[in-house]
Order: sequence, then C-alpha cells, then structure tokens
Amino acid sequence: MTNFWIGIIFLTISIVVYAITKKIYRKYPNPFTLPIFLTSGILIIGLGVSDISYQSYMLGGQWIDLFLGPIVVALALPLYRQLDLIKKYAQTIFIGIFAGSIIGIITGIIGAKILGFEDWIIQSVAAKSVTTPVALSITDTAGGNLSFAAVFVMIAGISGAMFGPLILRLLRIKHPVSRGLGIGTASHAIGTSKALELGDLDGAVSALSMTISAVVVSFLVPLFLSLL
Repeated sequence: MTNFWIGIIFLTISIVVYAITKKIYRKYPNPFTLPIFLTSGILIIGLGVSDISYQSYMLGGQWIDLFLGPIVVALALPLYRQLDLIKKYAQTIFIGIFAGSIIGIITGIIGAKILGFEDWIIQSVAAKSVTTPVALSITDTAGGNLSFAAVFVMIAGISGAMFGPLILRLLRIKHPVSRGLGIGTASHAIGTSKALELGDLDGAVSALSMTISAVVVSFLVPLFLSLL
C-alpha cells in the first residue's frame, strides 16, 4: 500500500473519531468528553495497542497539521468583529496578558524546580503556555527537549480547554474579557477554540491574548531561566 493511501486511511480515521466524540460531547457535555481530549486519547491508545508507529499515522495526520496555520489566522475574524470593545478594554487586556504570561512561566519553572527535575526539563516546560511553533522555538533556544516541550504545550492546551471554563465558574469570573484573558494566556489555540464557545468577545480576547503572550513569553523565558 502506498504512503498516499495509508495517509488517506489515517486521515479518515481521525475525522471519523472526532465526529463521533463531538456527538458524545453534545449528548454528555463535561470536561472529560471534550472532543479534543477524547479524540487524542482514543488515537493514542489505538496506536499503542495496534503497534502502529507515529510516523505512519502522520502520513495522514500531517494533512490536519497543515490546516492549523490557516485556522489560527482565521481567529482574527472574531478579533476584528470585537475590535471596538477590545479598544475599550485595551489597558486591562495588556496588563492581563503580561501578568498571565509571567504566571505561566513561573508556575512551570517553579513547579519543575520543586519536584527536583533536571535543568533540561525545566527548560522544556518554561514555554508551555504558548502555541506550539513559538514554544518549540523558545525551547530550542533555551536548550530544552523539543519533544517534551510539545507534550507540555499539548497538556496545557487540552487541560485549559477541559477545566478552564469550570475554574472560571467556580471563581465566579463572568466578564468575557476576563475569561478570554485567562484562557488565551494559559491555553493558546486549543483554549481559544473553547473560549469561542463561551462567546464572541471571549474568543476574540483569547485570540489576542494567545498572540501577544507568545511574544511576551519569548522575551521573558530566557530572562527567567538565566536567574536559575
């Protein structure tokens, strides 16, 4: 079987599994039935049980990965639609992004430090709260492990999408700007997709937070790591 058809098979499997998990989430909405969580878990278990290599799966998975760039760019649409409100809360938003970026870095570094992890793991977890391409670039510069960094970014994104709205409800944070700031700075694009479900302004602020926090974190991570 050629690589093309292998890719088609795995692409189809991924789409079908995601479609099924979306139906499950609509019927039983809770953090543990979130489609991206269920789909990732099912695919990981499936690959492990069937002993199919990640490289083989990515013959199809790479086509999904190809669309991540355009999807992120598409997040500019809700940002444009809410531009007037974003201008109104500009000062609050930028202060929140800066504070959230610092907290994201510190929690990763201090948490890893307390647990006694080696320096290369600390360097790999420092940029966990920003989108994958930026996180990998920062990690590479810092001397961390790119594979571990990608895992930490995925965990931050999925856990934020799963539990972010629940934590916001428990803390009685109801303002869409506050919710968007929290989710966007902590959980990048995956969290932003969840923020869009909460509301257009939530999604717009989350998209803005995700973008600006990536720039802020790229400057701050080397500074914080140098202080270790």
